[in-house]
Amino acid sequence: ALQIAGLIFGGAGMVGTLAATAMPQWRVSAYVEGNMVVLESIWEGLWMDCISQLGTRLQCQFHGSELALPPPLEAFRALMCIAVGLATGSFLLALVGVKYSQRGQEGPRASSIFILAAGVAFLLAGTLALIPVSWAGGGIIRDFYDPEVPVPLKRELGAALYVGWGSSALLLAAGATFCHLWCR
Repeated sequence: ALQIAGLIFGGAGMVGTLAATAMPQWRVSAYVEGNMVVLESIWEGLWMDCISQLGTRLQCQFHGSELALPPPLEAFRALMCIAVGLATGSFLLALVGVKYSQRGQEGPRASSIFILAAGVAFLLAGTLALIPVSWAGGGIIRDFYDPEVPVPLKRELGAALYVGWGSSALLLAAGATFCHLWCR
């Protein structure tokens, strides 16, 4: 039962990390003070920026040049892509570990190696996904309360950050579950 729970946590965390990486809603336009323009919403993501007009028309544009990106955005992209790859690899390792421990063909030592490797990889993937999401969230909150930032440039936390935090928690839970299985 614990192995299945770990697989469910890991699979959901893997899908959530991929979704958070692809979603354009990392930073969304904030409606504060006199800035009550509800005709359009601005979404800023890792790969593209989007403008939604009147809730019906959505225009998205990918970031043009890789060299023109700010360094934090480059770091966010890299960390999230590594986290997605690591989460996918650890999920496959966990599947192999669960398969061997179910059948017992390779003995307890072989399943322990796969289970331990999956647990450590899940923990690392969860940490790697948590860093850019928390870093971006902290920057958004800092800029929101900074009186020097003009009101039209203030942003709020987007849905992708919440998905990222949730998927990081699921990946960390999967890693803890598989490491606990290995310790038993």
